[in-house]
Amino acid sequence: MDLFDKERASERALDHGVPLAARLRPRGLDEIVGQRHILGPGGLLRRAIEADRVQSLILYGPPGCGKTSIAEAVAIATRRRFERTSGVLANVAVLRELLSAARLRRERDGVRTILFIDEIHHFNRSQQDLLLPYVEDGVITLIGATTHNPFFFITAPLTSRSQLFELEPLGGDDILDLLRRALADPRTLLTAPVAADDDALKHLAVFSEGDARRALTALEIALSTTPPEAADGRIHLTLAVAEASIQKKAVVYDRDEDGHHDTISAFIKSVRGSDPNAAVYWLAKMLEAGEDPRFIVRRLIVLASEDIGNADPRGLSVAVAALQAVEFVGMPEARIVLSQATTYLATAPKSNAAYLAVDKAIEDVRSGRVLPVPRALRNADYKGAARLGHSGYDYPHDHEGHFVAQCYAPTAAVYYEPSQEGYEATIAMRMAHWDRLRAAAAADGERGQADGGKS
Repeated sequence: MDLFDKERASERALDHGVPLAARLRPRGLDEIVGQRHILGPGGLLRRAIEADRVQSLILYGPPGCGKTSIAEAVAIATRRRFERTSGVLANVAVLRELLSAARLRRERDGVRTILFIDEIHHFNRSQQDLLLPYVEDGVITLIGATTHNPFFFITAPLTSRSQLFELEPLGGDDILDLLRRALADPRTLLTAPVAADDDALKHLAVFSEGDARRALTALEIALSTTPPEAADGRIHLTLAVAEASIQKKAVVYDRDEDGHHDTISAFIKSVRGSDPNAAVYWLAKMLEAGEDPRFIVRRLIVLASEDIGNADPRGLSVAVAALQAVEFVGMPEARIVLSQATTYLATAPKSNAAYLAVDKAIEDVRSGRVLPVPRALRNADYKGAARLGHSGYDYPHDHEGHFVAQCYAPTAAVYYEPSQEGYEATIAMRMAHWDRLRAAAAADGERGQADGGKS
């Protein structure tokens, strides 16, 4: 961004046709709100900017958190040329033109260039690979902005050559500070004095949900659609005006992308962590975003066995019944079924013993520990089985307590270790009883062999 660019930017800032969020772009680091973890005193990015040691960056975060503002502030602070394009609009030809101009600018004038690419996740691999030699040679300082996880959408060669910074949604206090600053900034182009009630500004701050652009857009709507009061000529920004100026925000939730994976992860971890309130919140978010309820209940079925298991065997029955009910009744009534299943599983006793048992056994099988089936347990339902030695099975129901000690697998490995949670405590007591019977039977067998040896 050269001198003429700055003059044109100043002219745009006084144009009513330019949205307020664009007119109020920060003119330096100190005007950026939020992101203190990287831009606060001692923050890594701030130190790099102040030392003019900024390397290529990937800025990852939700809409309206300041990615573009940070990129422009970096260019201003480091006095570099600022070129901007978009992953949606730019093709290879556009990129080649921008990159060639940046090389010529550096070789002829010694001017460094920041190439800001908004929504860089839309670039395919060829487009991203085209940037690599220019980034490596320092022809450009790349700043890529994305709302998508860069480790999924940006190529490894490009991420390895860039510093990655994850930006957070702005806090309510940050948004409130931004709104108050906007009311005092000449670039807001107020047509009359404004009296803004605190509850009105707080409402805009809360319902913008961390999105600065959304908050400023709502403020602009409120200011431009509210006539000055006849008594004092002021625009009175009340709570009612604020409520009418900000519509319901679409849930940030992209199917098969970060919002989807992060939210279902939070949901399952809340159920596993026995927090029904958090679990129901994440459930509501998914349903409001249009998630397939069958996907949600399938995950609950897995959780019922993985995280609850035999501590409450009814958990699996509840989850499977929920799947049947969801498919039968559909939305919106299915939300009630899902809430019941979610709260039941969240408040059930927890055990992952069954899950650990099968994984431990699979590990043994995969490591080559394949055991032969004991002859007494092999199929004997055909002629000639006895001639092969497939005999000797002792039917447990013929014995007291429907139990008999016999070898079911030639190993002493213990896979299933029940916890003391819920019904699994009863299972643990039963298994301990059987272990005592097996030990007694083994002792009797050893004594019998000893007696036989003496005779």
